[in-house]
Amino acid sequence: MIPLVNLWNLREYGSKITVPTYEALEGVCKSSDVTVSSDEEDLKRGFTAVVMLPADQGLLCVTADQQFLYYSLTEHPEGCLKLILSKRFVGYNEEIADMKFLGDEEQFLAVATSVEHVRVYDLASMSCSYVLAGHTVIVLCLDTCVTRSGRTRIATGSKDNSVRLWDSESKSCIGVGIGHTGAIGAIAFSKSKRNFFVSGSSDRTLKVWSLDSLADDAEEASNLKAKAVVAAHDKDINSLAVAPNDSLVCSGSQDRTACLWPLPDLVFLVALKGHKRGIWSVEFSPVDQCVITASGDKTIKIWAISDGSCLKTFEGHTSSVTRASFITRGTQFVSCGGDGLVKLWTVKTNECIATYDQHEDKIWALAIGRKTEMLATGGTDAVINLWHDSTASEKDEAFRKEEEGVLKGQELENAVSNADYTKAVQIAFELRRPHKLLELFGDISRRDMLKVRLRKLFMLLAKRNIIYFWNTFENGIQSQSSAILLNLCFFGFSTCFLQKRLSRYEALENSLKVLSHIVRGISVG
Repeated sequence: MIPLVNLWNLREYGSKITVPTYEALEGVCKSSDVTVSSDEEDLKRGFTAVVMLPADQGLLCVTADQQFLYYSLTEHPEGCLKLILSKRFVGYNEEIADMKFLGDEEQFLAVATSVEHVRVYDLASMSCSYVLAGHTVIVLCLDTCVTRSGRTRIATGSKDNSVRLWDSESKSCIGVGIGHTGAIGAIAFSKSKRNFFVSGSSDRTLKVWSLDSLADDAEEASNLKAKAVVAAHDKDINSLAVAPNDSLVCSGSQDRTACLWPLPDLVFLVALKGHKRGIWSVEFSPVDQCVITASGDKTIKIWAISDGSCLKTFEGHTSSVTRASFITRGTQFVSCGGDGLVKLWTVKTNECIATYDQHEDKIWALAIGRKTEMLATGGTDAVINLWHDSTASEKDEAFRKEEEGVLKGQELENAVSNADYTKAVQIAFELRRPHKLLELFGDISRRDMLKVRLRKLFMLLAKRNIIYFWNTFENGIQSQSSAILLNLCFFGFSTCFLQKRLSRYEALENSLKVLSHIVRGISVG
């Protein structure tokens, strides 16, 4: 029997070549010569290293785009072994262009990066569950929805001038829409009927794509048909949003305007004019008849749908605002931008109530979890940050502290009643009640051995590190208890830290002596 070496194509799982070695082999080393190149983008994909795992566990492959792919060996009924991709570990996301939560329970996150495929992450482990491959150039935008039959769909737009529809269960492309003459920069699903989606392109047109002809169990890609087309803007279209009742679609463009179009005919309704630079984001309010827009002029505006008038303007970002989305039933909204900041705003008061700085560069993507109340942000720094709404937990914490304060207050009154002044003063310090402390020291001052009691009390509190200093005046004259307490504080402070301060003074004095000696030497010279 002649020993052989087989070279396998890991994309097609087939043998490419068989080489007889005529000698026994103990191992095989794989060189980094398997790549797939694209002349247009000058990108390199493929494996840079392959390691065979012990005990026939499979292969661990390293790709040129910094991923670990684990292939397991599976025996098929035909009696042959096949390599099946079991796990994928992404080391680097590249620049994140868009992202949306996926599924009815929002357990997954679909992410579009600076590559031609879409990665879907499992939020529980943040591992890449699968990849949607089909576009030939970078994916710029995506949107997700759950159909009335319960199927989860993903719509993507790319620089290859096409839109694609994906089924998350089969992980396959079930529809391709061709017709745009420029890159697809925005895409949005129907919110109510969920039987169409709208795309916007750098060719300045809007298209409405019908999904009525697609079967729920479709597994093969079919051609999507555009049932409405309109030349919408004078420059690239950056963002789209469909109204909650599917009656309108709003488009935001680099021409500094946002426009409202009735569906499904796309007849012009009204233009929202007022921004000084291009509009990066548009969204309908979930409850009110208004639209929110985010612009490169560093502002966010809310507009009335009825007449296109500007209702509110929000300022606070120091760079372009790239995304703005309503939360908490339209009473608040979240914004992010080129300054790398995430801001939380209250609509009623026009106030920014919180600012978060967790990105090192521009934020391009913002996803809102409607059921999980979770936010996801991503951008140029290739980092995905997940944000949880802590309002409920903060309220619980405030209630817990209030309850503890009530119990401590009762414990304080009990200590005063029992003349346990040491415990009473300690609790008053913890609760930060200076007036109560004044009363306690006043009671102590009317008893015998005042200074002895206060000195013992102060030393006890100093050891427990709960001393706070304050000045208290009564009728413009410092009270006796305050004067005694301050006096003891200073003496206690000196007693506790005298040795440390003296050592520092001695070191400083020695340094001054050396400096004086040097100065005298220079003067004599």
